[in-house]
Amino acid sequence: MMGDDRIEDDEKESLAGLSSVPPHRKAHSYSQQLRGPSTHKRHHQVRKHSLDDSRISNNIIESFYEESDSDDDFFPHSNPSAADEYMEGGGGISDDLSQFQPLQEFIGSGGGTGVFKAPIRAAVHPGRPTCLELRPHPLRETQVGKFLRNIACTETQLWSGQECGVRVWEFKNAYEHGCGLGGRVRRGDEDAAPFYESNDTSPTLCLTVDNGNRLIWSGHKDGKIRSWKMDQQFSTPFKEGLSWQAHRGPVLAMVISCYGDLWSGSDGGVIKIWPWESVEKSLSLSPEERHMAALLVERSFIDLRAQVTVNGVCSISSQEVKCFLSDHIRARVWCASPQSFSLWDARTKDLLKVFNIDGQAENRVDMSSVQQDQAVEDEVKVKSVSNSKKDKSQSTSFLQRSRNAIMGAADAVRRVATKGAGAFVDDTKRTEALVQTNDGIIWSGCTNGLLVQWDGSGTRLQDFNRHPCAVQCFCTFGTRIYVGYVSGIIQILDLEGNIIAGWVAHNSPVLKLAVGNGSVYSLATHGGIRGWNIASPGPIDNIIRSELAAKELTYTRRHSIRILIGTWNVGQGRASQDALLSWLGSVVSDVGIVVVGLQEVDMGAGFLALSAAKETVGLEGSAMGQWWLDTIGKALEEGKAFERMGSRQLAGLLISLWVRKNLRKHVGDIDAGAVPCGFGRAIGNKGGVGLRIRVYDRIMCFVNCHLAAHLEAVNRRNADFDHIYRNMVFSRSSNLLNTAAGVSTSAHMLRGTNAMGVSSEEAKPELSDADMVVFFGDFNYRLFGISYDEARDFVSQRCFDWLREKDQLRAEMKAGKVFQGMREAIIKFPPTYKFERHQAGLGGYDSGEKKRIPAWCDRIIYRDTRPAAVSDCNLDCPVVSSILQYDACMDVTDSDHKPVRCKFNVKISHADRSIRRKEFGDIMTSNEKIRSMLEESRYVPECNVSPDNMVLENQEASLLLITNRSTKDKAVYKITCDGQSVVKNDGEAPAYIPRGAFGFPRWLEVSPSIGIIKPEQTVEVSVRHEDLHASEESVDGIPQNRSSEDTRDKEVILVVHVQGSSSVQTHSQKIHVRHCFSAKPVRNDSKSNSARRNQVS
Repeated sequence: MMGDDRIEDDEKESLAGLSSVPPHRKAHSYSQQLRGPSTHKRHHQVRKHSLDDSRISNNIIESFYEESDSDDDFFPHSNPSAADEYMEGGGGISDDLSQFQPLQEFIGSGGGTGVFKAPIRAAVHPGRPTCLELRPHPLRETQVGKFLRNIACTETQLWSGQECGVRVWEFKNAYEHGCGLGGRVRRGDEDAAPFYESNDTSPTLCLTVDNGNRLIWSGHKDGKIRSWKMDQQFSTPFKEGLSWQAHRGPVLAMVISCYGDLWSGSDGGVIKIWPWESVEKSLSLSPEERHMAALLVERSFIDLRAQVTVNGVCSISSQEVKCFLSDHIRARVWCASPQSFSLWDARTKDLLKVFNIDGQAENRVDMSSVQQDQAVEDEVKVKSVSNSKKDKSQSTSFLQRSRNAIMGAADAVRRVATKGAGAFVDDTKRTEALVQTNDGIIWSGCTNGLLVQWDGSGTRLQDFNRHPCAVQCFCTFGTRIYVGYVSGIIQILDLEGNIIAGWVAHNSPVLKLAVGNGSVYSLATHGGIRGWNIASPGPIDNIIRSELAAKELTYTRRHSIRILIGTWNVGQGRASQDALLSWLGSVVSDVGIVVVGLQEVDMGAGFLALSAAKETVGLEGSAMGQWWLDTIGKALEEGKAFERMGSRQLAGLLISLWVRKNLRKHVGDIDAGAVPCGFGRAIGNKGGVGLRIRVYDRIMCFVNCHLAAHLEAVNRRNADFDHIYRNMVFSRSSNLLNTAAGVSTSAHMLRGTNAMGVSSEEAKPELSDADMVVFFGDFNYRLFGISYDEARDFVSQRCFDWLREKDQLRAEMKAGKVFQGMREAIIKFPPTYKFERHQAGLGGYDSGEKKRIPAWCDRIIYRDTRPAAVSDCNLDCPVVSSILQYDACMDVTDSDHKPVRCKFNVKISHADRSIRRKEFGDIMTSNEKIRSMLEESRYVPECNVSPDNMVLENQEASLLLITNRSTKDKAVYKITCDGQSVVKNDGEAPAYIPRGAFGFPRWLEVSPSIGIIKPEQTVEVSVRHEDLHASEESVDGIPQNRSSEDTRDKEVILVVHVQGSSSVQTHSQKIHVRHCFSAKPVRNDSKSNSARRNQVS
């Protein structure tokens, strides 16, 4: 019967087990599902369900394959346990698991090593420090219009700016339970620690803390600056305080200078200063005078851009303001644009220097005509108050529309031009963040991962490259620098730039970092907030990890859902509704998620070329693809039973995903990807399209493939799979529904990079990070060593066991050459290729001239998180799947391929993060070892400060001495001003009024006000009076009201704060400084003195 084919010994053994006279069966029904009699309907009417919700995480365990000598390398799947009473996503029929017995599976070799090894999962992540999940990662779909964009910390609170206002967490409630499903908070915040939200506002773009006046200042997209009181009885919603219209464009950045003035920046390089005197007066007005207070501040601004513009030419960049930095040591303010910096004197407001990101000085930057018009308009607005509001609004509207049109067109050209090349060279060096360390050095972070050190005068000192991904944010604590990257990694550096530690903090970019309450808090782009103890990483993490893992059962939650995967090469045709009901509609009654992959939806040279062109500019889809989506939706009762979450089309490949409505709240974060494998790895006639979702905090990826054709192209098919697996990158697609603009869980980062620097390991594909990966499609693997007639004969006799031995895919998987470590149910249905269209039964196999040998081209293969053939589902192995049904619909004749479907029963374990946070808090507060370690972190070196009182006369500097008495530990000090008072002789106690952020009065110079003191060393701080007569003038025609600059004697309270190099405790000492005006002679050379002070050292 085999002709001239040689039969190996192992093949003989397999054949020996076959019956020579197989029993007769109907040729068109080859389902492996064991159904009860009541479920044998083609189409089941499904009733609606109520809605629930949930969230997600990332963790797994190594997967390996135990090779067998048997030809049938299959394993019985683990039987459903009694713990699986939590069946979800069903359609209203009985969920009795006894109806379905898991099918035997074949497991490929090579799955335990390299990029094919599943990621590590555990109850407590073993690869990073333990953390407080203040706000667990919410599903993106729940955050539309509510995304968090920044954070800032006070001593007792964490504030966050969001797209509709601000919210605040109080640290005293950080370990408390969330409100849970059905609570008083929105979806996405059920597991977050209790918080309060403000009334709705325009999106919050930046935050600044003003501890001196117990305020939070927020800058908004509508150009307004708003204030929020720290000390209030919070309720939701709480209201803003003082607010005013600061800019016509968005307020992109803010900072409070060392003199208490508020600086703000906007589009076009606009920089404005809001003098503290005006802000203070407005804050003192009653709520009934709010309009007058806002008007008072609005008219007090100093426009620095207009100040340095002469004849339409400006000395500073016209790019948007990226960030500010207040140099408290030298009384300066840094303003960073993407490509340049400007350095300003915080007291005189003079421009000191303009330089680019390479440190080269820049003298002049020409303005665009639109920007000139805007500058002139600003000047007219200030000097010509009599202009009508109508004329100004019309002019503003026209200019703004013109500018938006020009910038929009330029941005469109830029996107298209840089799509293939990556980006302009300069873009790789864009400045993203600034920070000043306690030794006075300024650090900037760039989009190419470069960290640059600058001295206080803007001289570039040196640079470091500690990680290949873009720097997003900084923060400092003691002698440490924390760096957040777009890869989700946080690094800790010392002051010399050496790496102390690093770890993957989030699975998306680290947006902001803030220090408060003994922790560094990180905000990821997905909206999750985590707190990392200052003592981490260290021995404290091992204790917490061990204690928290021991309580795993208290916060573990388990669920079970069923997923239906369908694949069909439709051969550029269309299907009848009956065909779709037979393929999908008849088996979805107990299914929660349906994923459908189609191949050859659209083909032809013209369409493929057009599709490739559209992909280069981010477009996808076709009319035929939309027809298939709509038709499949009808078969699934879309809108009634299921909801479509998204799809992705690449030329002839189309993947789509539907979720049952009662499961919808637990599924989200959907992203899409596509990898072409056709001509030049650029054309989509072959390749893969994928969707990634989060289900109960677990990542699942589904990839629809069409691999190389022809019997002999085995190696090319293997290479296609490897190319798809390694290069599939997920991001938001235009066809993903219910997603928020501009936000993706994909970080577009180097995967598997070492947090301690550039990894020497192979970059880890995104598919390697998933808890479950399913590949399906037309893989095109054929039967080898068999003739057409022999194959037809074996199919007619149902001798599938023998035919499997001739399956190319099975042989390649067994050899570990493709789909390494992945699983497939044992095939017990006829080959699905190739058939004559509209010809029923097995007689429909290709009988034309080519007589293509029947083959199992259409397959469904997967992996989960199991490290062995049988594993329990727990937090170490959170996703365990079994196959309940794997068959082909032989009665569908609309294509030369038969549609194939596979039904999975997926058991999922995840952590209830609200309960786990509560357990974390109990450990932190009750464990004696941890309390002892935290007490050690409160150590502050003993320091002496002298004198306690100072009197300033004749502009001579007095010295304040701070001595570190410790013999081994460094001390970090910072000097602030608690307030100023006018000296009275009536015996009445003076009232000290603080400036913004405890800033110094303009007449007082304290230098250096921040620094590090080595063991047994003394630092000298100069305290002197500044002559301000030269700067008492009008700005932009508006007199600057400096109420503090009078001839009366004044007194301030300086506070010296001292802490250890990494301690959370601070010791403070107050110093009374009095200036006696009567003893001060009048000086006539103040102008020359001012010029001398403004010179850049």
